[in-house]
Amino acid sequence: LLGFGCYKVGVIPGSATGAASAAPPAPAEQVISDALRAGYRCFDCAQFYENEAVVGAAFKAAGIPRSELYITSKVWNDRIYEGPAAVRAQCLKSIEDLQCEYLDLYMIHWPVPGKHVEAYQELMKLKEEGKVKSIGVSNYTVEDLAELEAAKLPLPTVNQIEINPFLYRKKTIAHFESLQIKLQAYRALCNFGKSASLESEVVAALAAKHGRSASQILGRWCVQKGFQHIPKSEKFSRMQENAQIFDFELDKEDMEKLENLTSEATLETFKSTYQKCVLRDTPLEAQKELAKSSITLD
Repeated sequence: LLGFGCYKVGVIPGSATGAASAAPPAPAEQVISDALRAGYRCFDCAQFYENEAVVGAAFKAAGIPRSELYITSKVWNDRIYEGPAAVRAQCLKSIEDLQCEYLDLYMIHWPVPGKHVEAYQELMKLKEEGKVKSIGVSNYTVEDLAELEAAKLPLPTVNQIEINPFLYRKKTIAHFESLQIKLQAYRALCNFGKSASLESEVVAALAAKHGRSASQILGRWCVQKGFQHIPKSEKFSRMQENAQIFDFELDKEDMEKLENLTSEATLETFKSTYQKCVLRDTPLEAQKELAKSSITLD
């Protein structure tokens, strides 16, 4: 239920928000070594992160047997748009860069309109060939999954989406879980990349009650709901803190306090983010009407 996010490990992606003014990141070898020392063995990687080569070098330097690691990656929109051959080439490049022989899980990063279904079919072929052990999706809505179902394709193992008490889309989560699709939560500690979640009075009160940090309360909520939690940090102490969430529980009253913090405004922000990101870094960006206008928000 716990993984380590490799976004901005060693490299700040050129297209990341605030990349131009961002402070230089800590060396990837140091961050990965510290994460391994803190007990992490599942690592969330992606083409978009632009750091798979340095992360792979860090894995090699650490000397941990491949069988002890669970390495995931995601193919980005540009390759999805270009078609199955580009998706395959990217998967093989990720495996080479990460120096990992195979991927435990490979995912579609965003459901690019008119392109993601054939990309998913290519992932199925890569799985059949043993290049990847499991296939999944990321940022899929109920409607995106329906397109895979309409094509009569096997369901993904995982859907990786933003989940936290401030963006808790209950109907969407229930739909995927009803189909035995696991949910991986990114940004479990921050809503849309901002720190408001950690600064919430509700979260602070629960942290005081349990003698824990705000991040531990949010992480515990995540795993107690049954979602895989993939926090990230450059600091060893924070890595340890984020991992120390299995020695306490939130009671029923605590969970209820975190149950209804998602606002209509947050759901609308999610919708606009989704509509932008499914077209990002493709020639479709100018055709905003191609992004679904009607999706299950909650």
